[in-house]
Amino acid sequence: MAALLETFGHWPGALWLQRSGTAYLLVNAAHILGIGLLVGAILPLDLRLLGLIRGAPLAALAPFLTRAAGCGLALAVLTGAWLFTVKPLEYAANPAFLWKLGLLALALANIALQHRGGALAAALATERPAARVRASALASFTLWLAVLVAGRWIGFA
Repeated sequence: MAALLETFGHWPGALWLQRSGTAYLLVNAAHILGIGLLVGAILPLDLRLLGLIRGAPLAALAPFLTRAAGCGLALAVLTGAWLFTVKPLEYAANPAFLWKLGLLALALANIALQHRGGALAAALATERPAARVRASALASFTLWLAVLVAGRWIGFA
């Protein structure tokens, strides 16, 4: 396993980030942008599904916010994987990084569950989310905040 991780650290993209402070800065900034887009889109949608905020109809709001969150997630995962290659052995041994990966896996599983079946579609049509949809929104809200905190924890662990 260590040999595989070490290989990631010798990938040309990793070497570029290791040697160029500007490249690292830009990829790190893109990672933060992805996180901001993801969290900035998904948390308001979760709050709306929970009924804690009112506003635009769910049918109008949800498609836009889920696409925005999806774009943010894609950017955050791609840039996060790239940043991992800078110090793969250190990150793999960092408990905060491992927590972040576990929480991210749970958040992604929650997305799959939320979009499975017709409960979410019914909530969008009726403006009355079922208990299952609300529970998934609460889990989403909690998990994405936990992923965010775990990500910040990496630098201090």
